[in-house]
Amino acid sequence: MIDKIRNYMTLVKFSHTVFAMPFAFIGFFLAYRHAASELSIRLLLLIVLCMVFARTAAMSFNRLVDRRIDAINPRTRNREIPKGIITPRATAFFVAANSILFMVTTFFINRLVFYLSPIALAIVLFYSYTKRFTYFCHFVLGTGLALAPIGAYLSVTGRFSLLPLLYSTIVLLWVSGFDIIYSLQDEQFDKTERLKSIPARFGAKKSLIIASVLHTFVVIIVVFIGVWFNFDYWYWIGAVLFTVLLVYQHRIVKPNDISRVNLAFATTNGMASILFAVFNILSIIF
Repeated sequence: MIDKIRNYMTLVKFSHTVFAMPFAFIGFFLAYRHAASELSIRLLLLIVLCMVFARTAAMSFNRLVDRRIDAINPRTRNREIPKGIITPRATAFFVAANSILFMVTTFFINRLVFYLSPIALAIVLFYSYTKRFTYFCHFVLGTGLALAPIGAYLSVTGRFSLLPLLYSTIVLLWVSGFDIIYSLQDEQFDKTERLKSIPARFGAKKSLIIASVLHTFVVIIVVFIGVWFNFDYWYWIGAVLFTVLLVYQHRIVKPNDISRVNLAFATTNGMASILFAVFNILSIIF
């Protein structure tokens, strides 16, 4: 049983939840500051469950849809489905179960979130098909993760607001940028198999420039939020750390040397997300 659980957690790269989850926490605490109501641990747990179920459904669906591509890609041929560790049928059941659990969980949050849940689910599942027809697949992934802060905010307030939408824009551009960097690993494979990605279309050098431009806009929005909404020094500590880590990942990945892509993708961005969220929440609370 433990091995089976471990296999499914590896299948969906559960550790990568760290990218969007901290931004959901920002949206949650920001909503309570705006709503000026009592903090609900129950609601926080429901939001966490929604995040876990939605991401698990999306990632397992991606593995299911891409199983034949993964089987011929040297980088991915050892994944659970190509190796026969988890069957496609079991994966399909896993996708369905997590999708249902996601929508059921939103029902206990509020009516608006429940009504919007099929749209959110459609976006995160749709990403798995995009490499087959558009070079903008990275932005679809970014859009899926960008639902985290605004979704958490809606869960508390039941209404839209500019500030959480700006945080969602940060996530959209940030994730799109680092996914472009991550996709450098499959540049030649994508070209051979006629799959769409920015590295396959523009090459490594131009792709890194595009990722840098996206992350530059991220920094601009981070600074704008701090100035326009008059955040305190806690926010600015988080903003500086987040920016430094963004710059660092661009320093360690070069067009002719992508050996540290995984360090840039997982470790650096995971740390950036957590640190930015911690100092944002400190700023919101205090």
